[in-house]
Amino acid sequence: MKFFLIFSFMIVSAKAYAETPKTQGAFVFSRKKIQVANKTIDVEIADTPTKRARGLMYRQSLKDGTGMLFVFDFEEPLSFWMKNTFIPLNIGYFDKNKTLIDIQEMKPVESEMVENPPSYPSAGPAQYALEVPPNWFAKNKIKIGAKLIFNK
Repeated sequence: MKFFLIFSFMIVSAKAYAETPKTQGAFVFSRKKIQVANKTIDVEIADTPTKRARGLMYRQSLKDGTGMLFVFDFEEPLSFWMKNTFIPLNIGYFDKNKTLIDIQEMKPVESEMVENPPSYPSAGPAQYALEVPPNWFAKNKIKIGAKLIFNK
């Protein structure tokens, strides 16, 4: 039994190593252009549990005009944290009607050793979350009530 547990741990560890930022192979995000209010942005789509869990971890930068859109199956209270995320971000939460309900500034962690990074809960139930570079919402004059639009 002990051998099986150790072997299982080795497989899980090997899989986690294979998915580190050095390889990124397991984390191929599709890209899409979206609009928030009248501003177009190129986003990576995190629409599976694995992709949502990975998010923007281990990134060293995020270009202006880009971001990551987290898509959930239904509206519920959401909360994001900055585990292994080394760049500052803004997050905008959108409800099921694709209306912006909350904007928050998220601070990066200093190292992978941070065990309990702060959480950033949505102000209400949300179905979409958009992570963008710092001050993106303010710089583009996007306020609560703005609409999220998927381009074709």
